[in-house]
Amino acid sequence: MRNKIYICSMYTHFLFISGVEIIFILFIVVMIFGTDKLPEIARTLAKGMSQIKNATNEIKSEIHNSTKAHGIDTDLTGDVRKEINKVKEEIDDLTGPIKRRF
Repeated sequence: MRNKIYICSMYTHFLFISGVEIIFILFIVVMIFGTDKLPEIARTLAKGMSQIKNATNEIKSEIHNSTKAHGIDTDLTGDVRKEINKVKEEIDDLTGPIKRRF
């Protein structure tokens, strides 16, 4: 049986909204606000999104700085990677003689 490869971009939806629904929403927005207000609305939305992004980045940096100041280790990936390497070495030690026989 052959493995089928599907192109994911054909089946993805942004926030579970299809392209037709997005076009319909944009049409309704144009009908309600008019074309002269759209740039102002887009600017306001972009400004709000950038403020949210900046606020989340500030919160992340504050948490990072606070954990560093209190000596809390936040490098979870490093710990997991060390444990994975230990398990790999143990498996290699156990399977080493078996691999050599064949």
